[in-house]
Amino acid sequence: MKRVLALLFTLCISPVFAENIIIAVVNNTVITYNSLEPLLIDASSKEHKVDIINQRINDNLQVEMAKDLGIKASLNAVNLALVEISKSNNISLEQLQAYPEFLSLEDEVSEKISILNLQRYITKDVTIAENEAINICSKESSNTIKQIKIAQIIISKVESQNDQDAAIKAFLNKLSKHITKGASFEGFAKLHSQHSSYLNGGITDWIEVDNPTVEMLDKLKDNEVSKIYLTDFGFAIGIKLEERFVSSNLKQCTEKLIYLNAEKFYSNWVRELREQAYIKIYHDAL
Repeated sequence: MKRVLALLFTLCISPVFAENIIIAVVNNTVITYNSLEPLLIDASSKEHKVDIINQRINDNLQVEMAKDLGIKASLNAVNLALVEISKSNNISLEQLQAYPEFLSLEDEVSEKISILNLQRYITKDVTIAENEAINICSKESSNTIKQIKIAQIIISKVESQNDQDAAIKAFLNKLSKHITKGASFEGFAKLHSQHSSYLNGGITDWIEVDNPTVEMLDKLKDNEVSKIYLTDFGFAIGIKLEERFVSSNLKQCTEKLIYLNAEKFYSNWVRELREQAYIKIYHDAL
């Protein structure tokens, strides 16, 4: 059916510009000269015009896929974008709505937001391995910070008629002595810790060495149990497991790398869309 349509379009096109000549076909949609006229008039060369048409083809394919996936721009998102456009042009929304081509502008905004939502959906699972991010970001930055990973046993309450704080500290001291004699810290954490980290033996994520408590933990020797310290969840004892030095802007750098990966992934995805579509550009009409 697509090739039949393409044949009909070919027969109807004259080498001379008609009032609204068809300059491209993408699947069952036509792209007319008038729809791109402002951009084509300003194009510096025929190659530039082809680039403009190819971008419109990509947009059409993305909008088509967004519709197939039920992805669209919300009315609220479109309205907010229109408000921003009116502000950037120092006019009210009412004045913008009085613009003769407002409906076309509204459709264009809706289309762009739909494409943006599609990009987010397609790239939602794109990420980067932590080790890869650390290696790349460390090479790009001369400033590094120290991080450590620890295991903790955190106790917030014990069964006791006496002072709770004293009872908790006594219990932790008892555990500490057993661990010093060879008992498993991980095993005690799974058995006694009252923090959700008990599930993996009290092991934390990487912690930046930036306060007195973490500095104290950082100075621990292998298998040395810390003195009792206070956390947001109760009193605790801990051991130091690992240390590393990472870029001071690791978070921002990682986000940038994920963005670049997502951009590349989406570009390849759009390229595959093109390969699966019927596309015809009428170069003689340009």
